[in-house]
Amino acid sequence: MNNDRLLYLGCGLLATASLQAQDADKNAPAASQPNIIYIMCDDLGYADVGCYGQQYIRTPHLDRMAAEGIRFTQAYAGSPVSAPSRASFMTGQHTGHTKVRGNREYRIGSTLYGNNQDPIQTGQEPYDPAHVILPEIMRDNGYTTGMFGKWAGGYEGSESTPDKRGIDEYYGFMCQFQAHLYYPNFLNAYSRAAGDTAVRREVLENNIAYPMHGNEYKKRKDYSADMVHRRAMEWIAKQTPGKPFFGILTYTLPHAELAQPEDSILHSYLGSMTPERSYGGDAGSRYNPTDCAHAQFAAMVTRLDTYVGEILALLREKGMDENTLVFFTSDNGPHTEGGADPNFFNTQRLLRGTKRSTTEGGIRVPFIAWWPGQIEPGVSSHQLAFYDLMPTLCEVAGIDNYVERYSNKALDVDYFDGISFAPTLLDEGKQQKHDFLYWEFHETNMMALRMEDWKLVVQNGKCHLYNLAADIHEDHDLADQYPEKVNEMKAIIMREHTHSDLFQVTLPE
Repeated sequence: MNNDRLLYLGCGLLATASLQAQDADKNAPAASQPNIIYIMCDDLGYADVGCYGQQYIRTPHLDRMAAEGIRFTQAYAGSPVSAPSRASFMTGQHTGHTKVRGNREYRIGSTLYGNNQDPIQTGQEPYDPAHVILPEIMRDNGYTTGMFGKWAGGYEGSESTPDKRGIDEYYGFMCQFQAHLYYPNFLNAYSRAAGDTAVRREVLENNIAYPMHGNEYKKRKDYSADMVHRRAMEWIAKQTPGKPFFGILTYTLPHAELAQPEDSILHSYLGSMTPERSYGGDAGSRYNPTDCAHAQFAAMVTRLDTYVGEILALLREKGMDENTLVFFTSDNGPHTEGGADPNFFNTQRLLRGTKRSTTEGGIRVPFIAWWPGQIEPGVSSHQLAFYDLMPTLCEVAGIDNYVERYSNKALDVDYFDGISFAPTLLDEGKQQKHDFLYWEFHETNMMALRMEDWKLVVQNGKCHLYNLAADIHEDHDLADQYPEKVNEMKAIIMREHTHSDLFQVTLPE
């Protein structure tokens, strides 16, 4: 790869044949089934993108995507951190119901890559195998499925890995802790078409000759973000008309560590982000030091924007843009790890809080939908959360009665919490609205409930009430003035919360 600029080269890929599933589809796809690509980046704040108000970072492709599609202003992540937010998307459940409600880690055994130590098995708490997840539904209904980036839905060898959960092609990080290192020792891969029977590791020989920390780390050559993007582009390029595909692109940018190739993207910001910020590193978290944290972060966002632009350009080149629905979002609010500085970029000027908080800054995210010829461009204030993606994609794909078809009858209750926002996307029919949106997060012992413009934030059991219509920054606690509203919302929380031994929170007083 030319480090001066190019992130992807076609190399004849557009002429290659499509991937063929090894087993027959249960249900033949309808001719009208669209392709779907879901791009979820990592720790990008609501205002880190130009079309959401960012002034210091260039995001021309995302800005164009928003201008050509729908920019949602009240879209919410499933959680204020990575794994449970992704679980909410995958399961169609909020964090009072879904099994995965935190970043629980598994690191089993130890092995060496060169002189670098890594676990033999690693990953996060597995998705509940008793509850269906979105790629399983899509694949069962005629879609070829691919996922590229962070999995975070089970550790290696567990009961919930991409090969066991409806994914035909996978490349990236099974473990989100491994993804802290942008020049890692290995990446995970799986290809049903190639005959793989399980997810495996691909050792990055250009990296393991050098240590994971210190000055020699910069000699590592294989940059994981570019590698994942290339593999995703290759997979998209192989798809052909007549066989719908569902791509989940969970890019790790711009999460810490703040590291990337020293190409024209980075150099365009060096020296211009003043005052610049230095960061000494954190070996335990696998964050390497940098003397230009602001420039690194800005360049990582622009690199991500470039990826998105190349995906949309590829769809146009293949003549697939008018039959492909593309989403872009972030898994939660902005982070302060690895030297990142959301205050510098004014990402909190409207929204209070960052990653790990159930205040708006931790959970309200950029969310763009793009589908030329199908979506009328505009801005929507419809309130949605990640668990709405399951019913929305099922409706768009013509998958009827998904709750009845995929509920596990062996469970007392198999929760599906989402509401389709396809009427908003397609401007067809009446859009049903949520009575409430719900979050809980054990690590900071926080809960939240949004009901129309009212927002109840629960911290260590204490309730704080805000009216977002008048106080989007959540500065003025109205709990004492409106005790009846507090009690109404507390009752919903008590009803929606199901107990978890792994992820415990203090319920409202």
